[in-house]
Amino acid sequence: MPRFNKTLPALLALAFLLGSELAFSARAADAPAQEFSDWLVELRAEALEEGISPAILDAALDGVEPIPRVIELDRSQPEGTLTFAQYMERVVPNSRVEKGRKKLAENKAALDAVHKVYGVQPRFIVALWGIETNFGQYTGGFSVIASLATLAYDGRRSAYFRGELLNALRILEEGHITPKAMMGSWAGAMGQSQFMPSSFVKFAIDFDGDGRRDIWTTKLDVFGSASNYLAKSGWNGDQTWGRKVTLPAGFDNSLASLKITKTLAEWQKLGVRRLNGNDLPIVPGMTASMVIPGGAGGPVFLVYDNYKTTLKWNRSTYFAMAVGHLADRIVGR
Repeated sequence: MPRFNKTLPALLALAFLLGSELAFSARAADAPAQEFSDWLVELRAEALEEGISPAILDAALDGVEPIPRVIELDRSQPEGTLTFAQYMERVVPNSRVEKGRKKLAENKAALDAVHKVYGVQPRFIVALWGIETNFGQYTGGFSVIASLATLAYDGRRSAYFRGELLNALRILEEGHITPKAMMGSWAGAMGQSQFMPSSFVKFAIDFDGDGRRDIWTTKLDVFGSASNYLAKSGWNGDQTWGRKVTLPAGFDNSLASLKITKTLAEWQKLGVRRLNGNDLPIVPGMTASMVIPGGAGGPVFLVYDNYKTTLKWNRSTYFAMAVGHLADRIVGR
């Protein structure tokens, strides 16, 4: 029978105390140093200095309290555990393709009108719309003001979210939406296009001319704002996003990088071909990069400048791939 160590209980007790103290310290360091009510007074003062009226501040901020669920969601964001194939199955299912085709047909007049102004092909606008909010069906159930106030007060990314909150107050001041109707995601993304307030300020437009930039309920404004975002971010309406390709045996996979850009003729010389084995379309001056989103052994794509523009909307490789695939499948490509 092992010999009893009299010092073990003392060591365990000390370890417990030290662990509790460290845990308490971590919680204390993570918590805001200021009471929310005091923080809100300072925020009001800053907003007043930036031209937000007392009436809007009262309507938007009276009764606002931190939302614990928002903090939980912020702390437990998924870390990209899905494979590329799993992600595509989830985000671009056949049901979404079929719904996208219907939405493209139903909204043809509005999409064509927006296309004439911004030059972004309608299928890409419909694809973004479908992936962001399932064509406007799921736009978020959180008060944008309360969510942003929670995150701005929290301290983890307070400067960023404080700026977004002030932008949201400016949007209210301009009369584009009411505080009660300003709903969105837990992180403050709003409307059918899921714009953060800063993106709204930069890119949202009043396409139907009613005096409001309404990305919540007005489809012309939703489509126009998304198109304006892409157009101002570098979208080329004369090009597509990319294509799936095949590689020759022994190909150097280190060339698969967005930092490496070659003309289509140069990729052709390296043995890259269309999926059916035919030559690449040699468009003078057109360049492409290679992406293997699923890693070695997975499908390979040549992507063009429009793919890189999509990454400005969302920096996820999987997301940009999904937009391109859904857009192509919606029109039967």
